[in-house]
Amino acid sequence: MKTYQEIEYEVNVWGFPKEPIETFIGQINAMTIVHTWIVMFLVAVLLIAATRSMSLERPGKLQLIIEEIFQFLRGVTRDSLDAKKASLMMCFVFSLFMFILISNLWGLIPTMYSPTADLNTTMGLALMVYGLTVVLGIYYKGLKYFKHFIQPFPFFLPLVIVEELAKPLTMAFRLYGNVYAGKVLVYVLLGLIPLTATLMGGFIASVIWLAFKIFISCVQAYIFFVLTVTYTSQAIMEADHH
Repeated sequence: MKTYQEIEYEVNVWGFPKEPIETFIGQINAMTIVHTWIVMFLVAVLLIAATRSMSLERPGKLQLIIEEIFQFLRGVTRDSLDAKKASLMMCFVFSLFMFILISNLWGLIPTMYSPTADLNTTMGLALMVYGLTVVLGIYYKGLKYFKHFIQPFPFFLPLVIVEELAKPLTMAFRLYGNVYAGKVLVYVLLGLIPLTATLMGGFIASVIWLAFKIFISCVQAYIFFVLTVTYTSQAIMEADHH
């Protein structure tokens, strides 16, 4: 049976270095950067194609799919925020959801790489979301927003700081762990080809894995979106309360 490293090396046909590249700003992963730009390009093309010829009378299938996703996400956002704040958030959270979803699914294509399987990507997204919650808290309530760090009692400050730091960490590691585990599962199945090939040509194992990976990809994108809306709502509500 082939090892995980051997399988990963064989399916990497892009020619990028396997080890992170040392630069003056730290280590970077060439695979992550290239595939991140590919995913961003795909998201832009998908949304442009869906909205280029919009029609109320005879909407296209792609337009309907994107509209349903947008309407669903807007409904969830409005459940946590009022209509005005939800409208301001929709551009960001919808773009975030689509990027994460396409990133997760991108790794299903042979030789492709999910940017969200890299902790640097998920941590960057999580820090961006956390930064947004702080900015919105200050925007709506000014510096009074920071009062919640010492309320109801000042000696709670260390616990509140730990709680605040845990938010981006849990978001980043949850998304990264699930996507990376799916990538490892691909290599494990490839390493078991002699075994799975005897089970209807590997059809059963492949279908089960594909369906499970698609489901997990969608769920993880949705969870990240929900956490974004929830943390934003908590920041604004805490500011309102204090």
